[in-house]
Amino acid sequence: MIKQTENTNVSDNFILLIMNCEKYRFKAEKQKETWLSSNNISTFKYYHVLGNEKLSTTQDYEFDEKKNILWVKTPDDYNSLPKKVIASYAAIRKSFPRCKYIFKTDDDQMLQPKNTDNFFQMILNIVETKTPKVHYAGHIVDVPQPYLSKYNRIHPELPEYLPIFVTKYCSGRFYILSMEAVCDLLIKRDKINNEYLEDYAIGLFLNEEKFKKTMLQIDSDKYFKDCALRF
Repeated sequence: MIKQTENTNVSDNFILLIMNCEKYRFKAEKQKETWLSSNNISTFKYYHVLGNEKLSTTQDYEFDEKKNILWVKTPDDYNSLPKKVIASYAAIRKSFPRCKYIFKTDDDQMLQPKNTDNFFQMILNIVETKTPKVHYAGHIVDVPQPYLSKYNRIHPELPEYLPIFVTKYCSGRFYILSMEAVCDLLIKRDKINNEYLEDYAIGLFLNEEKFKKTMLQIDSDKYFKDCALRF
């Protein structure tokens, strides 16, 4: 693996993290061939995040700058996605002290061609000019009362008994977090590690008063579509 290197041509103020796994590496390649090749993406860093419990490094993560991969020392399975996500946030926090925002999406998301040129410019305008400062934004899911998730019908590896508590969170399809919000979440890392649904966990444990008062709706469903690729 290639150690992290400094690339002065690419800003590290904003970093896009895309959750990936070994099983679906081909989806990451498809993203690289399409919307990740856009000129608007080339102005800031992005990494596909993969888990490797046997990572042979003195730290819990390693960057491969040549392949745009961030390896984190976590399992690589679906149920461990919350662990992978919060581990990747910790790696960015430690490695890129100038980072202001993390943008997060998944390997099954395709930014539609008609939106490639304007989506990230819109996001940058939001984080650079919006007042009061936006700490958390995405497609907001409101949970007004507790319920039992039925998501194991789609992902049978999930537990059947999976309670969802009252909160608001941004869909994992795409959301943004300020570095202040990331630091708040890192304090709750152990709690996030014990969850199964990553996007819900982020919203559940993010400080309500400090960071969710200015939650901003981004209709990500208009911009991203699920990847149709399958084995």
